Amino acid sequence: MSLADLTRNSFQSGISASKWLALCKLLIAKESDLPNSEDVQSALSNSVLSVLRFYPGDPDLQEYLKCAIQENVLSLATFVSTLLQAARSPDLHNPATLDMLCRIALDAHYSSGLTVPVGSIVPYGESAIVTLGTVQDALALLRTAHSLPISHFHQLTTSASELVILLLSCVSDMSQVSTAQAMVHFADANDLLQNFQLSPNVRQVLENFMLSLSLLIGDDAKAAREAQMMHSLQVALGKGDVLGPNSSTDTVTFGLVLHHVILQRARHFGSGSSADMVSLFASCFQWSSWTPSVFYTQLFITALLALAQNQPTSALLWRDFILGRLPALLISFEQAIKDDSQVDADWRAALQTALTAVVQRDIVRHCDHVLSSAESDSPKSLLFPELLSRLVAAGLLDESAAESLGVPSIREWKSSELLAEAVGLDVELEACIDAKLTPEVPPYDDLYDPVSHSAFSTVIQQRFFSLAAAFDVEALSRICKVLYMHGRALDVLSLHVKMDVLLSQTLSLIDRYDCETIGDPQTAVSHLGDIVLFSQHALAHFNMDTKIFSDGHKSVSPKFLQSTSEIFSPGSLTGQDELSFNAWFKTLFDSSSEGIEDTILRTSRPKTLLKMAASLFAAAIKARMEGKIDGDVLNNGISFFTGPLLSWTLIGVVKSLLKEIHRKNYKAPIHLEVLQTLLLSAACPKPVLVVCGSQILTVLTSKAAKKLPPASFNITNIRLAVSQALGAVEMAGAQHSWQDHPRQVIHRALVMARSNKIPSIDVDRLVKTSTPTKLLQILWNEISAAASLGEMENSRRIATFVLTNPPNPASPPLVPIFLHIVLPSIILSVDALETTQQTPNVELLVILVSSVLTSALHGELALRGTQWENRSVLGEPIIAMAKRLATDLRSMKQSYTATAIVQRLASAQSFLSNFPVFK
Repeated sequence: MSLADLTRNSFQSGISASKWLALCKLLIAKESDLPNSEDVQSALSNSVLSVLRFYPGDPDLQEYLKCAIQENVLSLATFVSTLLQAARSPDLHNPATLDMLCRIALDAHYSSGLTVPVGSIVPYGESAIVTLGTVQDALALLRTAHSLPISHFHQLTTSASELVILLLSCVSDMSQVSTAQAMVHFADANDLLQNFQLSPNVRQVLENFMLSLSLLIGDDAKAAREAQMMHSLQVALGKGDVLGPNSSTDTVTFGLVLHHVILQRARHFGSGSSADMVSLFASCFQWSSWTPSVFYTQLFITALLALAQNQPTSALLWRDFILGRLPALLISFEQAIKDDSQVDADWRAALQTALTAVVQRDIVRHCDHVLSSAESDSPKSLLFPELLSRLVAAGLLDESAAESLGVPSIREWKSSELLAEAVGLDVELEACIDAKLTPEVPPYDDLYDPVSHSAFSTVIQQRFFSLAAAFDVEALSRICKVLYMHGRALDVLSLHVKMDVLLSQTLSLIDRYDCETIGDPQTAVSHLGDIVLFSQHALAHFNMDTKIFSDGHKSVSPKFLQSTSEIFSPGSLTGQDELSFNAWFKTLFDSSSEGIEDTILRTSRPKTLLKMAASLFAAAIKARMEGKIDGDVLNNGISFFTGPLLSWTLIGVVKSLLKEIHRKNYKAPIHLEVLQTLLLSAACPKPVLVVCGSQILTVLTSKAAKKLPPASFNITNIRLAVSQALGAVEMAGAQHSWQDHPRQVIHRALVMARSNKIPSIDVDRLVKTSTPTKLLQILWNEISAAASLGEMENSRRIATFVLTNPPNPASPPLVPIFLHIVLPSIILSVDALETTQQTPNVELLVILVSSVLTSALHGELALRGTQWENRSVLGEPIIAMAKRLATDLRSMKQSYTATAIVQRLASAQSFLSNFPVFK
């Protein structure tokens, strides 16, 4: 058991802070040779901080932290460091939570009796570089505090400001700080001073801090920034050495791409779509002009760094991708490059060079550490030897090369225990996998062996097609229940299979299914319910907004599953819908009803019942409020929905109840009682709690809900049920917080790139939370500010990804919007600047336009031979966009900026070879 497990279980069981700490001490003494080490203290602090994501501002968790600090099990310095790092996560962006955490640190410092914070919030002897890293995290918290909604009950801005002031007072000797690092900190402080209304005290401290940094930076910084800017321009225009020091250490480009294919794994251009993935890799290879050795080095170093820098639950998904999916993708990628190129590169030698670089970077040890904390037991094998064995098995690496990299005898590595078991039983692998798929227990461990992932996914896909075609709901429901009950099985599947292919089968089946000729309709409807729950769960889990699902033969819209919370007024139903509603209401909520008989199941389709469920509850509650039915009749009708026969309709029901409770400002006792009954039922399906989980927790954390009598609405038990269900999809919940502002996301990506961390940007989500033009203007503002401080390369890479990454079909393409709508307005704004400010912005625009056009062209070429060949993924053919852009720029004859862009682009022969319209 880990400290995270112990803390979560202790909190959910109501264990006091003192008893929790005693248990932690026992576990630390048992598991660690260094009970007071910083790593152990960090793990202890993070174990509480991770639970706070689901229980914002909880006072019991506050006592846990206070107790650990008071008993000296957790040093204040370690707590401050872990607090500030955790505060970067959107999951903790709650004013009550962050203010509480800051006050714990501040109160502990003030009560320590120390007149200075050194030795308190910063350890004695800490280097200035490390302290400045903590300061940078504190400035990020201050920025977050000013970005969150104002709370009259929590003074987060005051607490964050106090913490910044204390930390900056610990920075004295900066002689070890490099000019580049000083420029980064200068930019952070300047950003706060320019964009936020800070208190006078913190403003004065920051101004003094910037003065010290400016003295350290000196006059050489301007020359350094200009030199990097010119290098970036040469790279973009094809004049420079693209394998120079900046490009060959680029983990930003692959970091953004790999995060995209993992996050969007269930969609087009995600991991589950092999052809799209190969096109992405090929486009990146051609655009970057990397050699095969550099390409593979960047790919593997970035992938492993992403794993090492992720939370444990996310790290498992990255492990499954690297070991179980990536080798097969690379086989197809190498073949695609060979078919498209006249140069026959030695990809095996390139891969060996890349893996040697991985060994030299000491990344794998960090990966193994993260993975060990993610699994209840130690991993069956270390990551790197297993990776080598997978690459050898795929034919991508020679055995001798693998052995030279650290595997004593590659032949000793078993190909698959599951395959060996199938051979031993003399059965097909498909039958062996199918026998292990039971909903009652977690999938057999061997199904998590990356060697078996591809076969597992193939079996599931084949079964979906064959069982859906045969209308075999019993067998298909068993597989669907495994997938929605065990999140990792679903995630493994999504890495190998496009989920829209599977959903097209289930949606079509649900849409057409009826029980008219079924011998046992009650059992059949219960089985179909598992298929409905899987479909709703998958749509929500992967945030799929596809309008039409098609398998090439038939098409179906998911709208009937996504609108189940709609309540129909009595007069709005006509025809068969009206007859079905009246029949079901009488069956469920009539005192003379004898229960659900087979007849009603045969005469009304399951799809109709799914549509009516929320309306049936609304009508029954209204009848109860008007005295037309009593409580026993209402409860009796509701009891039918707490069993497998009807519980599959509850996602829409729960959502409608939550809306009505919120609309009535929690003055809805019957709605609350019904909601509690459904959620606390032992038979409440897990997808109901998962899909509705965030909405439920929002209701539970409201002030009005906390005032409700515990006897009538048990918030604690409901919250426990929801949190236990959400545990299996913790990563999805963390990655789909819709409160991120585009500016914060882009700024965070730039900060991560600057800190040598792997950045991530969900472009589709940003488009949905803003408008395309507003998003692109924010993008320009952020990269312009970063580029002015010397971050030209990172700015170029991030902006190019945002603009040219293939968008979700439901999202607007950004390249034509940027080139034809946003760029002209940017040019006019640059023209209005002073001459000294114009030059760097012009250079950035030249670099950006060149990089975007070139990347888009290679992306378009990489899609030849795929389903996208005759469709403009980026909105228009890139040559047509370039032609229009050249015409638009030349028409702006009075613009210095537009003229300069055209002149610079026309002077680059390699760029003109692709886009002669700029001659």
